Amino acid sequence: MSRRFKIAVAVMAFAVVAGFFYLWHLRSSARELAKIQQAEEQAQSKLTQTPITTPTDAKVKARIFWASATNPASLDPVEIELPLSADPIQRSRQLVAALIQSPPSAPQRTLPAEASLLAFYLLPDGTAIADFSDSLSTGTPSGILSEELAVNSITQTLAASVPQIRRLKILLHGQEADTLAGHLDLTVFFPVNAASPAPLPPPGAPPAAKPNQ
Repeated sequence: MSRRFKIAVAVMAFAVVAGFFYLWHLRSSARELAKIQQAEEQAQSKLTQTPITTPTDAKVKARIFWASATNPASLDPVEIELPLSADPIQRSRQLVAALIQSPPSAPQRTLPAEASLLAFYLLPDGTAIADFSDSLSTGTPSGILSEELAVNSITQTLAASVPQIRRLKILLHGQEADTLAGHLDLTVFFPVNAASPAPLPPPGAPPAAKPNQ
């Protein structure tokens, strides 16, 4: 066995050992990052589970859409009394919180109990952006039906009580995801009040062009 061959074997062995420890370090780092992210989500979840109250809250009967008690493949509205804000953003957060926290029964749940709404935005054109924790994805059963029920329960609940919202974009932990749990496309906007009138242009804006007759 030549000296060069021995050196080559030694170098290869060192590379294998170094690669092993590098992979081990990467896995350890990934686990630590996952723990940190989970801790952050749990802390955020505790905050979001605290009742959301605003000075304009008034008790009203809201329609919350959960899975039907007789047909789990469809949604049924349940009318419950909730203190809801006049502000559409806070109102939306209150409705989603009720959707997550207060299903009539376990089989009627559409969103995972551990899911939380991290942030909610409403743009002037009626586009709403709901940023959920990763638990919305990991806790939703994989399958087109369960994923559609989850999203539809959100959009229909918002449509029933927040007329300012025209469409909804769902993010997971601040990022756009390809799917909810492997099937339903999350890169699109979901219609909410698509038939509602378009928002008025800001003062001083030029009038919209009229279509050719």
